[in-house]
Amino acid sequence: MNPLSEIFNLIFYQPLFNALIFLYQYLPGHDFGMAIIFLTIFIRLALFPLSIQSLKSQKVLNDLQPKIKEIQEKYKNDREKQAEELISLYQKERINPFSGFFSLFIQLPILIALYQVFRKGFLPEAMTNLYGFVPHPGKINPYFFGLINLSSPNSVLALLAGIFQFFQIKTLSPKIQKIKEKDALSQFSGIFQKQFLYLFSFLTILILIKYPSAISLYWLVTTLFSIFQQSYVKSSRSRKN
Repeated sequence: MNPLSEIFNLIFYQPLFNALIFLYQYLPGHDFGMAIIFLTIFIRLALFPLSIQSLKSQKVLNDLQPKIKEIQEKYKNDREKQAEELISLYQKERINPFSGFFSLFIQLPILIALYQVFRKGFLPEAMTNLYGFVPHPGKINPYFFGLINLSSPNSVLALLAGIFQFFQIKTLSPKIQKIKEKDALSQFSGIFQKQFLYLFSFLTILILIKYPSAISLYWLVTTLFSIFQQSYVKSSRSRKN
């Protein structure tokens, strides 16, 4: 194992793997699906402040789209002045347009580590990664409520994950307003946004349907939690206004 893999294993994979086995051992019923749900909720709660700040910035950016387009159109021949005006607008509204990328950057290694946990967690050799204080679970029962084998693909969970992913992105995306026919660029932007909404949801289903349904369950719970976060941000802004 190279140094980078060792660092990744130490910081991300092992803690998540041990947390999952710990939950599986001590939750009533020893249900692997419930262990995944609780682990997902704990991860989302840990990232809650970062996610909320990112969502707030995204919401403000969506609301500022008319002003942003106005600045871009007004200074379309002066890129330097356009950049200055946009920075001034962002500073005035106290938002960071790159906060969403930072949030994604933080969550990406966690997602990769969880994929490895769910892919390897059913194998006996994976238990060598257990901490000394986490008891060996023996043979893991991969069934969720005795109905869904989380070690195998499941089309129902993949479909549900894709459907809720669709609603989550649709809620986050700025509303597409009616556009004049002569505005071809705006027309294309609106069409692209709609197509992306459907395409991304379809790709989510297509990818998840090939992998152990433990990943689909994690994705579904994460998406539902994200919808809750977006509703929280929306309601908090409504109260302030």
